[in-house]
Amino acid sequence: MSEAKTISLTLPAETLARAEALAKRESRTIGELVRDALRQYERKRLWAAANHYGRSRAAAAGIEASEVERLIGDYRREKRTRARPKK
Repeated sequence: MSEAKTISLTLPAETLARAEALAKRESRTIGELVRDALRQYERKRLWAAANHYGRSRAAAAGIEASEVERLIGDYRREKRTRARPKK
């Protein structure tokens, strides 16, 4: 990990109390909770962006949501068939 920096964070008293209780229950520090929350937030945003991209590409191609699983299955079967060595 790169060099850690200390920051000051202002939270409403109720939020801080919940964070402290959660940290105590999980035997973690507030810093660990904040780092984990940031990682989860980033992951959620990345998945949302990927989902938005996929939906917009599907819409542009005229693909309905109900067709996606079947199309993925078709593609994977075709890919396996092409990858098999010929006898």
